[in-house]
Amino acid sequence: SYANNEVREVLERTLGVPIFQEQVIKLAVVAAGFTPGEADQLRRAMAAWKRRGGLEKFQQKLIDGMLQRGHERAFAERIFEQIKGFGEYGFPESHAASFALLVYVSAWLKRHEPAAFYCGLLNSQPMGFYSPSQLVQDAQRHQVEIFPVDILCSEWESTLTGHTNTPAIRLGFQRIKGFREETALRIIQARKQKPIQSIQDISTRAKLDRGDLSRLTEGGAFKQLSGHRYQTHWDVQGILPNTPLIDHVADNEEHYQVARSPSEPENLHADYTSLGLTLGRHPMALLRDYGKPFDQCHTARDLEAVSHGRMVQVSGIVTGRQRPGSASGVIFLTLEDETNNINVVIWTRILERFRAAVVQGRLLLVKGIVEREASVIHVIAGHITDLSHHLEHFSLRSRDFH
Repeated sequence: SYANNEVREVLERTLGVPIFQEQVIKLAVVAAGFTPGEADQLRRAMAAWKRRGGLEKFQQKLIDGMLQRGHERAFAERIFEQIKGFGEYGFPESHAASFALLVYVSAWLKRHEPAAFYCGLLNSQPMGFYSPSQLVQDAQRHQVEIFPVDILCSEWESTLTGHTNTPAIRLGFQRIKGFREETALRIIQARKQKPIQSIQDISTRAKLDRGDLSRLTEGGAFKQLSGHRYQTHWDVQGILPNTPLIDHVADNEEHYQVARSPSEPENLHADYTSLGLTLGRHPMALLRDYGKPFDQCHTARDLEAVSHGRMVQVSGIVTGRQRPGSASGVIFLTLEDETNNINVVIWTRILERFRAAVVQGRLLLVKGIVEREASVIHVIAGHITDLSHHLEHFSLRSRDFH
């Protein structure tokens, strides 16, 4: 119920809770007798009171105004507490509408045009909470096919390719660490003039230097021309000018080496070092092949069938740490394995015991209790082990928001 019809008109559509700044201004006017100018000062104080204070000076005026208009003290004090809390989440209604539209459009795109959705996010990096690696992993879990960087067809940005009904994503040259856009544009221009015949051909026509060739090799961009990375390294060396150490080799002497193929872990290392992501198997899938302790852990997918309150052991790569100011020191950790993300809650007493692992670890093993409500699943951590040494060859980073 509402104190009167004036209050009802302000709060009814948000179920009695002031959500928008405009509501707080109207509420101060109709319930406490504030002038529009005083109400605007209250709005400004709300937005900054956590940082600078200043909201308290409005408390007595607000409560007295409500009492004079026949409202009960309990109601007046409750409204003031809601206004204080408003500073944690409130914003103008126009902002809320704009954000809601953005969320709706994004959700529609992800549902109906997933390839375009993920391609757009990859081209908008760096941004937001999710890294390119996480976006690629999620895209693959949603059956979006992703092709690697390719000297024969990649553009600077990632692009859509294939059938229009079910397009795939072709990664762009910008995914290669340290690769320059002007170099990519020279490659693209040369490709338009004439199909690429060989590494030597594109190196000459696009004026690629030693660094360009090395970055393209590490990024796997020459695979269609030369095969795997190790073979490409040999082939690239064959077209570079001789160094003083090998000047004695005759110019007309042919040297062709067949290099061994890199192992799966070696390819994975090169992918993460050069691209920051892999289109191969997830690192956790490789680690599980090695056996204990990873093969004894529940995956994110396994947790979907685990009942509330059960003890579990999970492991994954740390992709995010959050410690909201309103969470009383609790840390929310996101672990990623080959099946999905695992949400871990770390209470302050557990944080104190395992602080180094929580703050610095890149690969963690967590023992804890499953807490679930409908489809939302968390693991409440009880014991945490840092196993980051298993990732010493991978360039993996988390997104930390302490």
